[in-house]
Amino acid sequence: MKIKPIGNRILVEPLKAEEKTFSGIILPSSGEAKSSNMGVVVALGNINDEINLGDKVFFKPHSGIEIPDSDKTFLILEVEEILAVIG
Repeated sequence: MKIKPIGNRILVEPLKAEEKTFSGIILPSSGEAKSSNMGVVVALGNINDEINLGDKVFFKPHSGIEIPDSDKTFLILEVEEILAVIG
């Protein structure tokens, strides 16, 4: 399925939550896959030039609408839900 966001929206592939801390401590698995509040931009609607394809972004928790596609899940987010571009 090809997804093209419209208007002021972007399509993000969420990244999995880290399994270890910054200091290297490995966290036990809870058995369910957790996603973080970070993702990679895979498609853009009609937005400004601050966000580009392939950018790693940090977004608000519990935001966006989940779109399942084969073996992946994507999020459609409003640009206002993006907090930062990670460089």
